[in-house]
Amino acid sequence: MTGMKEGAGDDPFADDPTPDTDSNSDAAEPVEADNASAESAASSASESGQPMQIPYKFRRDGVQDGRDRVPLFLQPETKNAERDALRELEGRFNGNVSLTDLREALMIVGLDHLNEVETELEEWGYGMTFD
Repeated sequence: MTGMKEGAGDDPFADDPTPDTDSNSDAAEPVEADNASAESAASSASESGQPMQIPYKFRRDGVQDGRDRVPLFLQPETKNAERDALRELEGRFNGNVSLTDLREALMIVGLDHLNEVETELEEWGYGMTFD
């Protein structure tokens, strides 16, 4: 057969170099860092005797994988704060942070802190009566 590698049962990609970035994410990160984080998670899971749970970032094909699309409309001040938070977290993680991941993380934290969300909504006028 032409065009086939010898030993078709072998992994034809075994000798191919690993690419430096993940082209399916909206923020490319070095594979080296991904592998180090995944290996660290595997190591700590095997030491504790618990089955390894691969973090969502590493088991997805792209940032939209497993997510529903929802519209998000932000006031200019909120959009600016979001941008600043993204830059701050990218500095903390020494690399790109997906805006989609940041938004969902912010949503989850907000859901865990409904009293603070209530306070913000009250500042926007919720709960006001004009009797």
